[in-house]
Amino acid sequence: MEILYKVHNNLYVNLTNKCPYACTFCLRQTMDRIGESDRLWLEREPSVEEVKKEFEKWDMKQFGEVVFCGFGEPTERFDDLKEVAAFVKEKYGMKTRINTNGVGSLINERDIAPEMKGLIDTVSISLNNPVKEEYLSLVRSKFGDQSFEVMLDFAKECVKYVPNVVMTTVDTTISKEEEAQCQKICDEIGATYRIRPWEE
Repeated sequence: MEILYKVHNNLYVNLTNKCPYACTFCLRQTMDRIGESDRLWLEREPSVEEVKKEFEKWDMKQFGEVVFCGFGEPTERFDDLKEVAAFVKEKYGMKTRINTNGVGSLINERDIAPEMKGLIDTVSISLNNPVKEEYLSLVRSKFGDQSFEVMLDFAKECVKYVPNVVMTTVDTTISKEEEAQCQKICDEIGATYRIRPWEE
């Protein structure tokens, strides 16, 4: 069971396979691995202690940051994520990032952004598309119509508590005009816009 795995020069934490989205472009539909992993489908969710113990197997000096992102939405286990992030900060003094769909406050039924202060250095939120209807047809959220606004509100809140807030779209999935609209959204929020490469 792969709990930690390497992508480029970062170490990724695979906490859960749960996700409230069923994105049309999700890598999980066509593969079971990312980066230098073998299989990211979990037999069961690892305990916080199991996750902490996994770090002992790695030379942490070789990594730039610890990223909470696996085959699921990491905020599905937000309280456990915070505990692991605090451990990473305390033991290794490393930068931390969450890659998220941005509806963690819906999942946890509370505003989770303030709880990231001092624990998370970067939040990367999947913006996907600047148009609500297009976004919803892409992500197929179990939370329905409210998901787009909740994601944008989450980004606005994160800017108050997290040093780096990034919003992303995937290269080749939207037009240059839509990318310009995304840039405008990010400028208004105070987030950095990043176009991610399409991963085969």
